Amino acid sequence: MSESDNQQQLEAAFAAIDQANSADPRYVQTESGEVPSEWLYGRRMSEELDRYLPDAPISLRLAARAQHLERWRSPRDSYPMDREGYLRWRADLKKFHAARAGEILREVGFGEDVIERVAFLLQKKRLKRDDDTQTLEDVICLVFLKHYAAEFAAEHPHEKVIDILHKTLRKMSDRGREAAQTADLPRAVHGMVLEAMEIT
Repeated sequence: MSESDNQQQLEAAFAAIDQANSADPRYVQTESGEVPSEWLYGRRMSEELDRYLPDAPISLRLAARAQHLERWRSPRDSYPMDREGYLRWRADLKKFHAARAGEILREVGFGEDVIERVAFLLQKKRLKRDDDTQTLEDVICLVFLKHYAAEFAAEHPHEKVIDILHKTLRKMSDRGREAAQTADLPRAVHGMVLEAMEIT
């Protein structure tokens, strides 16, 4: 398959993922108006990956776009509101995203090798040991810090926020943490990131 064919197939997959995420009933306000929440999240993931690793392989680009694919279909409150329920929700979400991504990728003509690799990445397999899985995790964390951490911080006690940021940074690679320190973050978030980095 030629490079132009690969690009066309990738763009078809992005469009299909975006269309699926456009059904999100939750909307968020942007400078351009209200947009579906997970549609925006997928776009932010792709934009961040393009900055972080411009020559990322197709499977990683697909996984980034599908990271929150139709997440609203499995709400957190449909599981017990304890740690065990949270961990089961997260584990089931990974499988759900991988399965739905596979359905969409088959529809646009991707082979099973790409589909299996995307599923591998979406399930965060071999984190810290697989370069692409780690890159995906770094991008997830950067998107959180840039776009969602400020709102989270406003809704929770400072100590809890610092603990969450510390755990977030621990999941990142050295390169990811360096990117977090130099990223264009909200001022309050940047200060809390530096505070969280000081925790040993």
